[in-house]
Amino acid sequence: MTGTSTAVSRLRAAADGANRWVVLVVLCLSLLLVALDATVLHVAVPAVTEDLRPSAVGLLWIVDAYPLVCASLLILFGTLGDRIGRRRVLLLGYALFGIASALAAAADSPGMLIAARALLGVGGAMIMPATLSILRQVFPDRRERALAIGVWTAVAAVGAATGPVIGGFLVEHYWWGSVFLINIPLMAVILPVARWLLPESRGEADGPWDVLGALTAAAGVLGLVLGVKRIGGDGGVLTLATLGPLLAGVLLLVLFVRRQRRRAHPLIDIAMFSRPAFTTAVGCIVLAMLALVGLELIAVQYLQLVLGLSPLETGLRLLPLTFAAMAAGATGSYTLSRTGPRRMVGWGFVLTAASVLLLTLMGQHDRPVLLTVGFVLLGFGLQSTLFGAYESMLSEVPAERAGGAAAIGETSYQLGAGLGIALLGSVMNAAYAPGLSRLHEEGVPAAAGSAAAHSLGEAYQVAGRLGGPMGDLLRDTARHAFVDGLHITLLVSAGLLLLGALAALRLPRVMDCPPAAKGCREPAVELPEQASGPDTPAVSATRAGSRPPAVPEARGERLPRPARREPAEATGSGRAAR
Repeated sequence: MTGTSTAVSRLRAAADGANRWVVLVVLCLSLLLVALDATVLHVAVPAVTEDLRPSAVGLLWIVDAYPLVCASLLILFGTLGDRIGRRRVLLLGYALFGIASALAAAADSPGMLIAARALLGVGGAMIMPATLSILRQVFPDRRERALAIGVWTAVAAVGAATGPVIGGFLVEHYWWGSVFLINIPLMAVILPVARWLLPESRGEADGPWDVLGALTAAAGVLGLVLGVKRIGGDGGVLTLATLGPLLAGVLLLVLFVRRQRRRAHPLIDIAMFSRPAFTTAVGCIVLAMLALVGLELIAVQYLQLVLGLSPLETGLRLLPLTFAAMAAGATGSYTLSRTGPRRMVGWGFVLTAASVLLLTLMGQHDRPVLLTVGFVLLGFGLQSTLFGAYESMLSEVPAERAGGAAAIGETSYQLGAGLGIALLGSVMNAAYAPGLSRLHEEGVPAAAGSAAAHSLGEAYQVAGRLGGPMGDLLRDTARHAFVDGLHITLLVSAGLLLLGALAALRLPRVMDCPPAAKGCREPAVELPEQASGPDTPAVSATRAGSRPPAVPEARGERLPRPARREPAEATGSGRAAR
């Protein structure tokens, strides 16, 4: 008994001292699984379509249920962790993630797979905010915490980008359900290690927990994205099936905002959105993730169904995007300090839009050099955009609200991923179907043409059943329609990215950091009684570009500092302190 207690004490002590980096490894492995599941299914979409035969909207839900549910519940479980303990929520998330993975692997119908993916989203929502909160606790030093969070955010990017590679290998050698089974042994190892190793922590629990508000926000997001999914479907835009969820989602979100404004202890401080830089940064994160995940899903289908690559070959083709994102993350702190948020985010969007326009040169035949260059530019541009947007968002709020800002950042990250698949997938469906509308004039049965209009994978199945010249005609027509739809989707995406570049003009030109770093503005010197006032003379002078008025500390006199003076950006930007 004594030996067991000693072992547990040693494991828990790993959170202190030099072994806090072991805690970082555990947290990063947790995040890796969550990020991996957002994209690991992409290369398995054709196999899932062939086996379960979902509708076009059902297929979108299979892929989109996970990030959408995860985004909807981040605020709910983030605030729950503050009340009952972040480590406890994290461990519950591990267990739920493992159970949902087993259910997804055993799914034998589209509905069951969608439900399992939604349950995975619940587990992911429990894991993500808890990992960031615990990480902040075990790294009290600002420099080390900034470095640790930089590693944490880089792991998220790598997990999302390497998902197709791992998924491709598993689908090629086993079956599509194996992409979920890999979570079970990993969770079986991480769960007991995290239980012994990670420290427990709680946040401020002032006021009652607004469960109704969190559920209202979740329902509003679900309704909004459901309406977006219906756009481009069989029902069109001006139908009850489309407008109903859209209007309900907007109404619920409006009610959520009004409720938060009235409450003394809101889940989200709505006043943060009154700052143009904060709101702009959140919008930039959504746009960047919209482009990344939506384009990646469409690119996977193009590589497999048009070029005929295997799932593993498809994943390997996407590796340049991973390496480019890693390079952008590794150099992000240096780049941001030299260029500032406005230029880094704006030019990141421009570079991404250029890569998307370059990819419109894709056609019926394989062009590996073109694809490699396009994916490299895409990965580097998007990661640069995300890095700069996170930094700007978190630096716009005071330290005591940094946790809420981080939750909003994670929500916008996941929401952008869900909207990307919904919006660009709907655009793709709307552009693809008209290309098959004249097949009946060539002698193809109307029922076959209607079924083929759902997706390219289903068109191949219908063509195989028809056989002969009619089957070949259907296959070729569907492939050309898919490529034409891909070009239209890429143009829409490029337009959205250029809008993001224009929006980035509202971000700060330079970042707050020591004046020794090129491109940084000199931080204002504040008197203790002025620390909370946004319009003090020192701050106003600094914002105007002039020297702040002299204070006693500048003359060599020491001033008492407030008890808490941790900058907000240290909690989630990944920018290394200098």
